[in-house]
Amino acid sequence: MDSRAKLITAVAVACVFLLAVLLAAGAVLGSGLEAPERALLASLLERRFGAVLMIVFVACVFLFLILRATHEFLVLMPARAAEEASAMLEQPTTRLTVQGGRELQALIANVNRVAEQRQAQDEDIAARIRAANAAAEADRNRFAVLMSELAQGVIVCNPDGRVLLYNRRARALFSGSSGQGMAALGLGRSIYGIFDRHLIAYALENVDSRRHTHRHFVAATESGRLLRVLVAPIPEAGAAAGDGAAGTAHGLAGYMTMIEDMTETFESESTRDRLLQDLTESSRGQMGNLRAAAETLSDYADMSAEDHRRFLAVVRDEAESLARRVESAAHTYAAVLKSRWPLEEMLGSDLLTAACRRIADRCAVQVSLDDVDAEVWIKVDGFSLLQAMTYLAARLHDEYGIKDLRLRLSRDGEMAHIDLIWSGVFMSTETVMTWELDPMTLAGESSPLTVRDVVERNGGEVWFQRNHASYLAFFRFLLPTFSGEEAAASSVGGAMADSRPEFYDFDLFKGEETGLALDDRLLAQLAYTVFDTETTGLEPSEGDEIIQIGAVRIVNRRLLRHESFDQLIDPRRTLPAGSVKIHGITADMLSGQPPIERTLPIFRAFVADTILVAHNAAFDMRFLELKEAGTGIRFDRPVLDTLLLSAVLFPNQESHRLEEIAERLGVSVLGRHTAVGDAIVTAEIFLKMLPLLAGKGIRTLGEARAASEKTYHARIRY
Repeated sequence: MDSRAKLITAVAVACVFLLAVLLAAGAVLGSGLEAPERALLASLLERRFGAVLMIVFVACVFLFLILRATHEFLVLMPARAAEEASAMLEQPTTRLTVQGGRELQALIANVNRVAEQRQAQDEDIAARIRAANAAAEADRNRFAVLMSELAQGVIVCNPDGRVLLYNRRARALFSGSSGQGMAALGLGRSIYGIFDRHLIAYALENVDSRRHTHRHFVAATESGRLLRVLVAPIPEAGAAAGDGAAGTAHGLAGYMTMIEDMTETFESESTRDRLLQDLTESSRGQMGNLRAAAETLSDYADMSAEDHRRFLAVVRDEAESLARRVESAAHTYAAVLKSRWPLEEMLGSDLLTAACRRIADRCAVQVSLDDVDAEVWIKVDGFSLLQAMTYLAARLHDEYGIKDLRLRLSRDGEMAHIDLIWSGVFMSTETVMTWELDPMTLAGESSPLTVRDVVERNGGEVWFQRNHASYLAFFRFLLPTFSGEEAAASSVGGAMADSRPEFYDFDLFKGEETGLALDDRLLAQLAYTVFDTETTGLEPSEGDEIIQIGAVRIVNRRLLRHESFDQLIDPRRTLPAGSVKIHGITADMLSGQPPIERTLPIFRAFVADTILVAHNAAFDMRFLELKEAGTGIRFDRPVLDTLLLSAVLFPNQESHRLEEIAERLGVSVLGRHTAVGDAIVTAEIFLKMLPLLAGKGIRTLGEARAASEKTYHARIRY
């Protein structure tokens, strides 16, 4: 029974007791009166019955006020202090609110002093732990960087196929596999969502039966990419590396997959095979004509001059046609090879800065930057391009005595212009052609590539240009540009990822308790999707629509900020001005965004196999429920509500608004009234609640749901 129910019960009992006392007193007085006196008293009470009732009512109200003040002073204030103290266990920086009488205030002050001492001790212990773990953290960082920078995708799974490690190359390979812009790969998710279970089982069985350390198979993604996958078992501690048991369920701690995208290789090899086949098939007739003409010329030496010329013309025509076919095939395959050349995305200004240093070091030439557009991104092989510019600078210095050069960078449409500029000397076009076609040699370093080879492999062009009016000349490199937005998207460094992404959790090596019913599973062992919606209004049944869904995942009590869902939605209706003031989402921002029918299937895939968590979840779930009929998408996963859980943990607090719960638990509120921002705050609050729930004996999902349903706020409907 909560404190409000106790107060109501106490008031009711007190009122009944007061009435009983009054009735008893009346009965005692009436028993000692004579008949005329009793009649007079009855007549008096009958005439003053309203006044008597008013006196009784005022007495009850007075009694209620006294009891409520007493309840507030003696029950609610200590209860609130106790709830704040329980929150202090999870967030040591919080302090109890000083309230109540002098005795309670003195107790709260002492508790706060004890908390300060404990916090100081905890900080000292934490500092010692940080110092002791510095070496381990350095190894962890090196491991994370190594994994994130591997060219191959790496995924490590526990025996159940749950992902416990992946690198950013693997994430890039599978981003979008589950729909628009979303990744099917994530910590705690099943790898069987991206690879057929039987392929991996077959590979592991072959490792065991044939005493191989690994096996390969080929798979295709939904986007059509062709992947070559290596599967290697991870034996349990103490098992021999070559033990056959490593491939069986017994002795298998997990397995690792290394994934290589062989789409381009396969396509280039297919192109090569097709070119060879086409060249062979198309050349047979011409080769036959050449052979026949040659045999005729050889066998009939006394043929007429006219016939001789005719056969020679056949030989010449067929040879030229064959040469054109061979040249065309060579050019086609060269283009394929050029597309496979490894290129990197970089700022053009960074390339020019590196070129200044390299040319100055290698050629003893003064180089300066002139009119550099700092916003131009290019996709090039930076090293070979630096070699080409340095080679040209060296020849200018050695053959023409040029000692001052300038580098300029500009953009023209889809191409970037890099100009190597000098003044005072012009050379002939023949000399320029020679420089472009000679293999590059500089300071004892030689390369089989020419300047033209390098530029063509970077998908560009190079030419020499004179400006007689300013007496300047320059080599111009035309190179394809690369947008900054694409650069930001291709790198792990945006708002939801840091420079050292943590895409692993080795605690997931432990198998899941799959034998237990979901409600019997421990809260700390479950995976969660914490979500929030922004809407056009507060009346889902009156036509208001969702305009944004944001969500993050919690796996093994870790908030995975990099595994997020954030999607604007076209509501196909007008936006009320009042709602825009709250969430800041305008009609222009929603223009061109997908409708709810396209978004919900993607979001349903994102939340698969997780428990849903939201603040005031009844509101968000009502919007989703109303879309079931139109989309066929049903969100039938269990739901936990942080508002109801707050009422369970802090039943004596007056408010359970998200901001106040966050302040109570020491959670910083950032990005309020954005879907993903509110989802992150809710997730951090939920993580703070888990140990507090355990302290109240609420450890399983079923216990949390049952406790939530008993709260007053669970009666709210939308």
